[in-house]
Amino acid sequence: MSDPTKVSRRLVAVFAADVEGYSRLMGTDEVGTLKGLTERRAILDRCIGDHRGRIANTAGDSVLAEFGSAADVVHCAVEAPAALAEANSNLPLDKHINFRIGIHVGDVMVRAGDLFGDGVTIAAR
Repeated sequence: MSDPTKVSRRLVAVFAADVEGYSRLMGTDEVGTLKGLTERRAILDRCIGDHRGRIANTAGDSVLAEFGSAADVVHCAVEAPAALAEANSNLPLDKHINFRIGIHVGDVMVRAGDLFGDGVTIAAR
């Protein structure tokens, strides 16, 4: 069994995404927003996997993934919004669930499969 406190470093392409206006959406319709988020996450997770990414962490409306290739992360970041827009196409504008996506190639710390450090922060901001 691996040591959960062990920290290593590696160079990765980081993908960070979160939902634009998530607090407003949840304040308006918690049940509908959670249902919509679950549907959008399935689309986003599939896109990440299709481009050889690995989801490192999720929390609420956010997703953090790593890619071994800058080209793969860019393709995912470009294709994901189009696929997600399709899911929003039949909804009123105030019910759209749109992800903000940031990417960065940099050195990260890895502990128990999760990513930490400045490389993550830059992608998330």
